[in-house]
Amino acid sequence: MSAPPKDLLRDYAPLPGVPDELMTDSGQIRPLWQKFLSHFQSLGADDLARRFARGDEYLRDAGVFFRQYGNNDSSERDWPLSHVPVLVDDAEWQDITAGLIQRADLLEQIVADLYGPAQLVSDGHLPAGLIAQSPEYLRPLIGMKPASGHFLNVIAFEIGRGPDGRWWVLSDRTQAPSGAGFALENRAATLRAFGEFFGEGKVHWLSAYFRALREMIADLAGGDAGRAAILTPGPLNDTYYEHAYIARHLGLMLLQGEDLTVEGDRVMVRTVSGPQPMSVLWRRVDAAWMDPLALNDTSQLGIPGLVEALRAGNIAVLNALGAGLVEMRALMAFMPRIAEVLTGGPLLIPNVATWWCGDRDARAHVLAHADKLSITPALFTRAAFDDDHGAEETGWMRAPVDAPLPDRLAIDGPLLVGQEAVTLSTTPAYIDGRLQPRPTALRVFLARTADGWQVMPGGYARIGMGGDPSALAMQRGGAVADVWVVSDTPVPRITMPPSRATGLRADMGLLPARAADNLFWLGRYIERAEGIMRLQRAWHLRLADDPEQISPLLSWLDDYLRGQGIDPDERVPEALHSVLSAAIGSAAKVRDRFSVDAWMALNDLARTARRMSGTVVPGTDEARAMGILLRKISGISGLVHENMYRFTGWRFLTIGRSLERAAAMAGQLAAMADAGAPDGALDLAIEVGDSTMTHRRRFSIDTSRATVVDLLGLDVLNPRAILYHLTALLDQIAQLPGVDARSDHADVWRGVTQLHGRLSVLTPEALDTEALLACRAEIWQLSDLLTAAFFR
Repeated sequence: MSAPPKDLLRDYAPLPGVPDELMTDSGQIRPLWQKFLSHFQSLGADDLARRFARGDEYLRDAGVFFRQYGNNDSSERDWPLSHVPVLVDDAEWQDITAGLIQRADLLEQIVADLYGPAQLVSDGHLPAGLIAQSPEYLRPLIGMKPASGHFLNVIAFEIGRGPDGRWWVLSDRTQAPSGAGFALENRAATLRAFGEFFGEGKVHWLSAYFRALREMIADLAGGDAGRAAILTPGPLNDTYYEHAYIARHLGLMLLQGEDLTVEGDRVMVRTVSGPQPMSVLWRRVDAAWMDPLALNDTSQLGIPGLVEALRAGNIAVLNALGAGLVEMRALMAFMPRIAEVLTGGPLLIPNVATWWCGDRDARAHVLAHADKLSITPALFTRAAFDDDHGAEETGWMRAPVDAPLPDRLAIDGPLLVGQEAVTLSTTPAYIDGRLQPRPTALRVFLARTADGWQVMPGGYARIGMGGDPSALAMQRGGAVADVWVVSDTPVPRITMPPSRATGLRADMGLLPARAADNLFWLGRYIERAEGIMRLQRAWHLRLADDPEQISPLLSWLDDYLRGQGIDPDERVPEALHSVLSAAIGSAAKVRDRFSVDAWMALNDLARTARRMSGTVVPGTDEARAMGILLRKISGISGLVHENMYRFTGWRFLTIGRSLERAAAMAGQLAAMADAGAPDGALDLAIEVGDSTMTHRRRFSIDTSRATVVDLLGLDVLNPRAILYHLTALLDQIAQLPGVDARSDHADVWRGVTQLHGRLSVLTPEALDTEALLACRAEIWQLSDLLTAAFFR
């Protein structure tokens, strides 16, 4: 085995008094890392740079980002992957697993007791005031039994290695823990760099965890995973990408509170087929915001009446409302004693030393022992109640110590908690061409199954990489890394088989009305963007031939464009950027239903258009630029047409495109084929309608109003013609749920049928300007009918 390169590890040394994952105190490489470092050395700096770039490119293409919050706004930033994984020995991981399972069971017992008999409080093991004053103690939930049978189903723990080399629990995540999806994406990106070593390195795969998670949800849904969903706060949430990713990965619906209603104590999802009952909600919304009627009355994220549905036992919510109570930092002060009471033994993995200082006597007691405990008064904080960000802000952990405390604590003062701070262990990070030690903490995920807790074999590491290397939070310059649990023996690769189903083909699931609405508008925005590109290209081609703008056609086209909200003098008009932004906004709300390739292509289109705004010049150059954008947007259309499954969601996207194109063409023909239009307007219509070649082949005469209206208005074989798209609308709308002449949606059926029928019998001469404008108005009315029937 070759030794690790000296330049790779030059100046690498553990910090004084701080354990290092890679190296012993004496400077020896730990056996666990030797093969990996040898492989690392064999790659070379240039090869490493290419590999790391592939990983970063994968994350960008997949749309993985984090939201950076500033003083007044937020922005999306590249996902800060530290490409060197954190390695943990399999035997050590088994000890971690046992300790975290013990803690998960203990937390379940605590939260069940606090919402039930409250024996821990009555016996003096927990201060009543601590529980009563917690914002996560939800009184409407007292005495309620979760429909899932447990309060905790999906949890996470932050763990770190302390100066004595042991692992400690830094925080408990029971509210709505995030990161499992990011762990999977970290793994995928890291494999771009070290895939060949991973395959030979006996590293545990993550698939078993996600398979167990999906099966648990399917079991709770009675075997019908189509009745299960992830409840998200929405696209503005900083972990929304993960919500969409997990929903797509597990085959779950992704819903927001507005998608759901409560009818007869049943939670129902608004779908295009009408309200349908839900069985399981995996919430990523904090509990207090889940029901504005029973909990926080200012919430716009939750479901009015949800608590009543929970009380009736008609919905399983993961984790149960109120489970966030055991996240509070102050509870750690009592965990060792509670473990002894409830399990008869100590915590297998201790948590950080914490002193509850709820009254003056307790505070004075701890301060009196400050020198022994190595703490200062500054370490006392009012943060008795934790959230999902508190423990991520620093690379410091609290060391467990043996310190006597009163058996019982009275509560008559401010809520205070004291904790001792020491540095976390370090792990190698690749910086400036060499490895450097940086502090790290791990987030480990657990899912409850019928056989007990399933622990993800690995997880999500936080690495201190910023100007303050002790800061682990991405908001302060921290990074993330994959976690490899390395075995001494080969490990099986466990895949994600299909969910349990009665047949070979699983149900595609329900289509929420909001998702259908966004797909419908996504289709419209894409078509609208293409229309702007074609008009703008036509303008600049003519401008190149007439830079003085003497031609009446150019002056007329200038007025027409401005009437459409397009400023032809702008380099790549702002109207196009606005429409592309709207398209991305709609696509973002259906990330679980929109392919990664199509998402990448749409964002690339918007970036290219924005970049061109600062480079193109009027005339031929901008016409060429519009041609490039048209080819890119055609690629998006091709991805949708060739790859998107023909389920109801695809139909709404297709309906949106056909409706927008038909209406736009009716408006363009009304203007360009009007008797008052200048010479050249008919050729302009053919060009904008992308039908120049077809017109030449089909008609042996020069362009006339009759040939143009026939080809762009009444030709059922021309995909640019109005009647072509009315025929497509007739076909697609007829296949929507519940649409026929006698259904509740009869207005939609009659509207498209009558419009299609009237246009089918018209001649080009009869389809005059007035008829074209009336046709466009009826198409817009059809849009209103669709909205009323399916999207409300």
